Formats: sequence, C-alpha cells, structure tokens
Amino acid sequence: MSNPLSYDGTLADYSAVKPSHIEPAFQAIIETAIRELETLEASVVPTWASAIVGLRAITAPLEHAWGVVGHLMGVRNSDDLRAAHTAVQGDVITFSLRVSQSKPIYQAVKALSTGSAWSSLDRAQQRVVESTIKSAELSGIALEGEKLAQFNKHQATLAATSTQFSNNVLDATKAWHLDVTDPDDMEGMPNSARAAAAAANPDDDATAEAGPWRFTLNIPSFQPLMQHCRNRDLREQGYRAFVTRASSGAQDNQDNIVKLLQTRQKVATLLGMRNHAQVSISSKMAESADDARGLLRKLRTAALPKAVAEHDELTSFARSEMSNPDLVLHQWDVGFWAERMREQKFDLSDDQLRPYFPFPSVLSGLFALVERIFGVSVQAAHGETPVWHDDVGFYRIYDEDKKPIAAFFLDPYSRPENKRGGAWMDVALSRERLPDGSLILPVAYLTCNQTPPVGETPSLMTFREVETLFHEFGHGLQHMLTRVEHKEAAGISNVEWDAVELPSQFMENWCYHAPTLRSFARHFETGAPLPDELFDKLVLAKHYRAGSATMRQLQFGFLDLALHDGFEPTEPASIVALAKTTTTENSVLTPLDEDRALCAFGHIFAGGYAAGYYSYKWAEVLSADAFGAFEEVGLDDATAVAETGRRFRETVLALGGGEHPSEVYRAFRGRDPSPDALLRHSGLC
Repeated sequence: MSNPLSYDGTLADYSAVKPSHIEPAFQAIIETAIRELETLEASVVPTWASAIVGLRAITAPLEHAWGVVGHLMGVRNSDDLRAAHTAVQGDVITFSLRVSQSKPIYQAVKALSTGSAWSSLDRAQQRVVESTIKSAELSGIALEGEKLAQFNKHQATLAATSTQFSNNVLDATKAWHLDVTDPDDMEGMPNSARAAAAAANPDDDATAEAGPWRFTLNIPSFQPLMQHCRNRDLREQGYRAFVTRASSGAQDNQDNIVKLLQTRQKVATLLGMRNHAQVSISSKMAESADDARGLLRKLRTAALPKAVAEHDELTSFARSEMSNPDLVLHQWDVGFWAERMREQKFDLSDDQLRPYFPFPSVLSGLFALVERIFGVSVQAAHGETPVWHDDVGFYRIYDEDKKPIAAFFLDPYSRPENKRGGAWMDVALSRERLPDGSLILPVAYLTCNQTPPVGETPSLMTFREVETLFHEFGHGLQHMLTRVEHKEAAGISNVEWDAVELPSQFMENWCYHAPTLRSFARHFETGAPLPDELFDKLVLAKHYRAGSATMRQLQFGFLDLALHDGFEPTEPASIVALAKTTTTENSVLTPLDEDRALCAFGHIFAGGYAAGYYSYKWAEVLSADAFGAFEEVGLDDATAVAETGRRFRETVLALGGGEHPSEVYRAFRGRDPSPDALLRHSGLC
C-alpha cells in the first residue's frame, strides 16, 4: 500500500498521515491479518518460530499503525482524527481479542511451555511464552458462547469509554481560560509567567509588561497562577475550574467513570476474579491489593504527621504575613503561601532558577550524563525522518564503538490546542531480530509539556520540568538500551507495571548531584554557571514540604485501590462520596463539595494505571535503593560511578522484560531492595 500507515519495519511518515488515511489503512491491514491468522491457526505447532514469531509477523502491521494513530491522538489531536480513530477502534479491538482468544495458538503456546523444546528457549523467550499464556487467560480464552460475547462487548466498551474520557479532559482543559487585565493582579508574577500569559492572549498587542494576560488549565500556565497570583479570588477561580474539569456539560466524565468501573468489574467477574484490582495485580510484582496497601500505609505512617505539621507551619506563616490570626487556608491558598514561605526560608524561587535552565543546555547536560554513566552517546539527527510538528527533534544513540543502537523523538513543549497534558514515553519501534537475521533498532517517543519558548527567548525550564525531562528519558533508556531481541520482552515490554518506573525515577536523582547539575545549569544570556549559593538552596529545599508531597501521591494510590477493590459504583454520587472520604483520610484539607478531580484522572481512566497507581511508590523504593548503590561507591568517584552505571545498564536497562524484575534487581544490587533509601531521599526519616 502507498498509505503512510503501512508497515515495513521502519518509522512512519508522520507528516504525511491524514485522518483520511486511517479507515482504508485499517480495513486493508485487518483483512490481511484475518486471512493470515486463519492460515496460522490451521498449521500452528508448539514451536517458538510457529506460535510466537509466526503470530508476531501477523500482528506487527496492525500494532504499528494503531501505535502511530494513538500517538497522533496525543500530540496532534483534531476532530477529524478523533472521528477516524473512533471509526476503526471497534475493529481493532475485535481483531486483538480474536488473536488473544485463539484456541489453536493458545494450545500451541501451552504445549510449548510444557514440551521438550522449553529447555532450549532462553529466559526472555520463556518469559514471553508465560506472558502470552497469562494474557490469553486474562483475555477470556476460557470463555465460551454468551460469556465470551459479553466479555468482548465489555472490552470494546472499555476502549471507547477511555478514549472519550481522554478527549473530554483535553476539551475541558482547552475550554477554560482566565483573562487578567489589571496590572495590580500580576504583581509578583515571575517574568517568565507574565511573558507566557501575554503570548497566550489572542490580543496581538499583549505584552508581558502591560498585558492583557491569559491563564489556562495547562500546567505550565495554571501552576504559576496558583503559586504567584496575589489576587486570592483569581486563584480560587482557577482552582475550582481545575478540580471540576470534565465534570459538566458536553465534557462530563462522571457517567464515563461509572461505566468504566462497572465494566471492569463485569470483566473481572467473567474471568472468575473478585474485582479489577485482582485482575490488575495478577501481572504485577505486588502479590495482592493488600500487599500494595501495606507499602502505602508504611509510607503514610511516616508522611502524615509531617504533612500535618507542615500545614500548621504554613498557616502560621500566612497568618503572620497577613496580620490575620484567624486566617484559614483553602486549597487555592496552599500553593501561593508555600511558595512565599519557600522564598523566605531558602531565598529561592522558580524565577531565580529558570534563567539557568535553558532547554538546549539542559538537554546537552542530560546527554553528557548518560554518556558518563552508561557509556552511550546521543547525537541530533533532525531532518532524517519526518516529524508531526516543527517543535519535535529526532536523535540517535550510539554505543561505545560509535555504532547506532537506538533513536528517539523528543516533543518538549506544551501545545494546549491539540496536545494532551502531562509527560510520557511510548514505543515507536521495538528492538527485534527478524527471521532473516536483520535487526530493528528501538525508537522511542518522549513527550513533555514544558514551558515553550517566547519570542527569541528559549524555553526556560522550571526545576520540576528539568526533573520531568530526566524522568521520561529514564523510561526511554530502558526501551532503547535493551539487549533483548524478542520484541515482546524488549525494553519496557513485559516489565511488570509496578517496576516500570524504576529507571525513570532513578534518573531524577541526578538533578540533585552537584557536578551533574552544574555541568549544564548556565545562564541563558551570560553563560554564567548556576551560583553555588543557588545550588545549595536547591538542595536544602529538596525536602521542603516532603510530607505533603508524599501524601498527595499516597492519596491517589489509596483512592485508586479503593475504587477497584470491592467498591460497587451505582451512580456518580457514590463515587464522589468515596473519593471525598478517601481523600479526607489522606489529606490535611477536606476536599471541596464540588471537587470532581477524578473526572480528569487520566492515569486510571484513560491510561494503564487502574489499580496500579501505587506503582509509583512501589518503584520508587527500587529507584531510591538503586541510586543508593551509586552513593555507596562515591558519587564523585568517576571510575566507580561508571562501573556501577555499566552494571545498571547491563541489568535494569538491558534485560527489560526478559527477566522478572526481582531477578533483574538482584542482578544489579546483589540483594532485594530496601525502603530505607526512599524514606531518606524523601526526607521522611
């Protein structure tokens, strides 16, 4: 086919993909795949080449095309693209279920796992076989007749509803804005935020100094509003809009949440499991929902008293500053006063740091770090392959012998008009050894939503945006530095979900390592390095309000498990009540009556974190303990750090899903992980 969604083992021409290509492409791809699947089912035998590689060849074109369309839905969304996506989604789900529910292939794979050929498979191949069997069982392979039809109907409902949820969040985020015209309301606002808000205003005459200024619910815009706007009423407007996103009107997600939770429960029941939490955790490191809660409770014991003390301290500070002993802090006050107290405690603000974090310098520093600790180099290759937006860069990774081993796209800036919020890594191509002996090299998508450039000024990043870039690059490294050549277990594929955040959270630690940070933190105009004084303050501020930050993540984890482990939703009101109860138990402030933050909780309703949000903390235990290995050999001992980095690369990054995460971690660390490093790194002990 000449359609740009056709697959030949190489990257798509993203610039050429149009919504009109989607329906004909998927019709042709699926028709061909059905014929090939029927042929394979008639001849499949219990061998790796037949049951695994044979099926891989059939599904690869569909996986590739669906991956490209899914990626574009996130970074170049439009009404036409949504319509085309919706038109083919049902057929994609139907065929995917047809594959996972194929009894001839399942029986062949089962026979492979128990036959004489099993011992000839390497561990990565065995893991692929085991996960293929589990995936089939979780896809309803044992169901027949009406139960099978119900299961498949539910899967289609889940896919369509999750997509609608995500679209609603994007639309609701775009729909709200706050225009500020009074300069007094911008007093104290950082220059970078003033410039961005002026640039966001449709008035061609808007300036950073005189306005008018526009704020939105996109994080690079919303966060400065909450942290720096001295007008309490404007902060309240912004906060209320943020926690009620997608909860009314055409973008209302409340019924979608009910549908998703009820349908997940129906799927679990058909599979013979108690609830979705049991389904989800059956393929994770944690043994049960109670196992996951055990970790969250241990962290809460350490964090909650600190969070309460932090809020009391903040309230006292605000009352003193306002000369109002009766002042009560609301949710829209916390960010503002926390920033004021941080400035006073540490004499440090985002606006002081931003000039030292121009995006090009940060990127160069990140590349230098991975070369130093992992022995790989990164080189820009812009223009070598088509991209979906002019902001997007393309880069290649080379090993010690200057041999290309991987590549990645980096889409760094916020584009609220057509790009969903947040930051993520996804797969463009997986590492794969083809039957003819050739090797497909891995390619990653790295997507952020950091502050964009304004005029001639480059993107000046907040420190949190720097951490986010390092975080996503950690995910990318696990995908790109894999040595596994079976795509089903290469990189992040087949990695238990509660371990997948290990490399990403590990990379964040280097943002506080003085030589690393000072290697790239240079003033965008003068080239002057970040002053020692500012770095010292940054380190001192690392644990500022650590209890509150930890409780925020624990709150999400507890709520996610509560929704999926024994809860029976009947209507939106019951979900709102559960959310309020769980949030109140894990927060120092009672949520607003109108709080509907769940309506924008894409991680669990439009992503892969349902009954798995605890994974962030689970993996953080691993990542903190892993960084502890570098601390133990001496972070300033270049040779020892490089040796430890190579071991990290050859285990955590190279083995991917080819070994169980526990075995991978033991291979790196020589023991099981300890939570002590996380408590220490989080300032909780």
